[in-house]
Amino acid sequence: MKFTYYGHSSFLIETGGKRILVDPFFNDDSDIDASDVECDFVLLTHGHFDHVTGAAEVAKANDATIIANFEVMNHFKEKGCNARPLNVGGKIDVDFGRLCRVAAVHSSSFEDGSYAGISGGFVIKNDEGTLYIAGDTALTMDMQLIPARIGAVDVAILPIGDVLTMGYEDAAVAAEFVHCKTVIGCHYNTFPFIEIDKEAAHNHFKGAGIDLHLLAVEGEWSLG
Repeated sequence: MKFTYYGHSSFLIETGGKRILVDPFFNDDSDIDASDVECDFVLLTHGHFDHVTGAAEVAKANDATIIANFEVMNHFKEKGCNARPLNVGGKIDVDFGRLCRVAAVHSSSFEDGSYAGISGGFVIKNDEGTLYIAGDTALTMDMQLIPARIGAVDVAILPIGDVLTMGYEDAAVAAEFVHCKTVIGCHYNTFPFIEIDKEAAHNHFKGAGIDLHLLAVEGEWSLG
């Protein structure tokens, strides 16, 4: 699995011979031009603007399939995108492996304030490993269901910025809950109220025996 960070909570994940874009946030302030992004699938954890801005443009340009909860799927189908539903508790077999939708504790609405269903995370499981994409969430005991029902996690993408999601202290506990020793942090330092001390975050994870990776925008990291 290869990860390219596009800022905030957006990643391009290359696995199973496919390119999966997660939570694209490409706006006028982004360093990334949505028209330059190539992908086969787009995973959306929820409807907030900082997770879906750019999704329609990228999906249409690549004839990519958006996978999201029912309400978010319908929103993008109405925009002319290819989309299919996956609600919390569900699983589907796709070209890059098995994709499971797991619980998250977070609000969700579209930019106009309309209802966007409930938030969720994803687990990707294939021959290259098991990846947990938490999405925006608080620490929740439901995370312990992931290793119990799906298996131990090889790498987890976790929010660490606090205020709107869990902070890095709770994220380290989340990693323990899913039996994961490798974490990629996201959802931090993009707005003034979610700025963190990166050195303190690294030290906290190190003290818990967990590797924390904080990637630069367009930085890359590979599992295995």
